[in-house]
Amino acid sequence: MARNNLEAGPGLGEEAFERFHARTAPALWGYLRRLGGDPALADDLLQESYVKFLGHVDAASEEREQRAYLYRIATNLLRDRWRQSRREILGLSWLLGRWEEGGRETSAPLRMDLESAFSRLDPRERAILWLAYVEGYDHREIAGIVGVKEGSVRVLLFRARKKAARELDRKEVQS
Repeated sequence: MARNNLEAGPGLGEEAFERFHARTAPALWGYLRRLGGDPALADDLLQESYVKFLGHVDAASEEREQRAYLYRIATNLLRDRWRQSRREILGLSWLLGRWEEGGRETSAPLRMDLESAFSRLDPRERAILWLAYVEGYDHREIAGIVGVKEGSVRVLLFRARKKAARELDRKEVQS
């Protein structure tokens, strides 16, 4: 993925930015694609995220903090797009893709059940699950990215898992 003529900001040199971009762009694009459901939207938001990131990055901060800040920017941009368009995002294709990438085989009925269950989660629930279980962020980092209090993340994560499990159970009973 190209930088599209982005200039490195005062806090981060061009070489450092290029290395950071190479390490973070594929995962961030995947996050945006799977949550937003649209590759073109993911492309747009990826570029917007880096532009905003470069304008405010603290070069002295740790890379993990910089990544969390980048994800917070991307999440906020995606949230803004959802508010603008008021359209529903795709369900669980992001999770199924990660399972398949990991070599786990899932049956077509299970895939359908999972997609159905997760399509009933709201965007914040999907984002929190993604950040916790796919990206491996801790509660403090998730709170910063999603824009909630750290103490709320544990509760929100618990509720999202519980809601997904209820939806899967409901699907099993119907079968």
